[in-house]
Amino acid sequence: MVHAQYLVVGSSHAALEAVSAIRMHDPEGSLALVTRDSRLPYSPTVLPYVVSGRSAPDNVFLRATDYFVGQRVAYMADRALTRLHPERNAATLSDGAEIAYDKLLLATGASPAIPPIPGIEQVPYHVLRTLDDALKLKAAVAASRRAIVLGGGLVGMHAAENLVKGGADVTIVEMQPQVLGAYFDRVAAGFIERAFAESGARILTGRRVVRLSPGAAGVMVHLDDGQTLEADLLLTATGVKPDMGYLAGSRVAHDAGILVDDYMCTNVANVWAAGDCAQARDFFGERPVMNAILPDAAEQGRIAGMAMAGDPGVKAYAGGVPLNTYNFFGRHAIAVGVGVTPAGSEERVRHDEARGSYLRVVVREGRLQGIFGVNEFFDGGVMRQLILRRVDISAALDRLLADPLTTGREFMSRLWR
Repeated sequence: MVHAQYLVVGSSHAALEAVSAIRMHDPEGSLALVTRDSRLPYSPTVLPYVVSGRSAPDNVFLRATDYFVGQRVAYMADRALTRLHPERNAATLSDGAEIAYDKLLLATGASPAIPPIPGIEQVPYHVLRTLDDALKLKAAVAASRRAIVLGGGLVGMHAAENLVKGGADVTIVEMQPQVLGAYFDRVAAGFIERAFAESGARILTGRRVVRLSPGAAGVMVHLDDGQTLEADLLLTATGVKPDMGYLAGSRVAHDAGILVDDYMCTNVANVWAAGDCAQARDFFGERPVMNAILPDAAEQGRIAGMAMAGDPGVKAYAGGVPLNTYNFFGRHAIAVGVGVTPAGSEERVRHDEARGSYLRVVVREGRLQGIFGVNEFFDGGVMRQLILRRVDISAALDRLLADPLTTGREFMSRLWR
């Protein structure tokens, strides 16, 4: 049986940050990285750009082979984790091999959540989570003339834009009353929806697909209001869910994701989790949440790696703060912090219909809780730090609303020392 002092399962941001953190403190301990992907590491966030052609598939990798050689990491691709045996510190892989470990990080990410729509198993459809998915979708986009996207989240909206630009007749079907409801309020979403409509896309909100069936062009989509839509391309973009089947019988506690403490440790000795599969503390409350964004994945991976290696400099996880940026048809939108205005909070809004711009700032007891903008420039990383550091911005609130980019940088120059 192969043995690794450190076993990291996964190959995206959380896993890579953990590897770097481990090697910073322990350059010699044996380290293996196992991934179900057959390729070198890449970020899921780049996949829409592979579909659009802005990013070449060969240029999206986060690490080269030489990196793993130089860091003395055994990179084991095309092998998924199928079973965990924490009682004897071992893991079974999809090729039947077992690896023994001293310390294990689960950074296994998430997979597309396929909606339980009657008939979905009878029709062809696409998802977008892996590089192979992106390449298949890119080829399909080039040939599509009529496409339907199920889901008005970031993945669905990115794909819909690429389809529109490719000349397809595109319809987006979203169950909620608006698109991007996890990030923006109704007014901000209205600007985004309008940009899609002006570019030729059709958006059906508040509609549910009740059935799918084969059609002459490819797929028939039956809606709850009686409409029937036909398409030659169907993309399901209705969210993701963590891969946790390997936890069966392991005693590792999990809910929506793998439950972890503020050092990314699970309830089972020698097992940590980070990234899109981890359910960690919410910055705005004590309940554990899923916060599947790149900055959090990197931070959680770094904390886990430092904790695994025994680095005395490790600091507790401050909690999840959402941060999402979105570019669409030459415009941009960004959302940082809590989307729903908490009780006792103050909300300030600047809305310019003519410019197509919108800014909403949420403050509680002088501390920033969230900032959301469409066609407004500010640094999301700076705003996230203002939230995490609980900086009192009450004296600068008017300036922040008028010029969030400059005001944020002023705070950064004073506080980031």
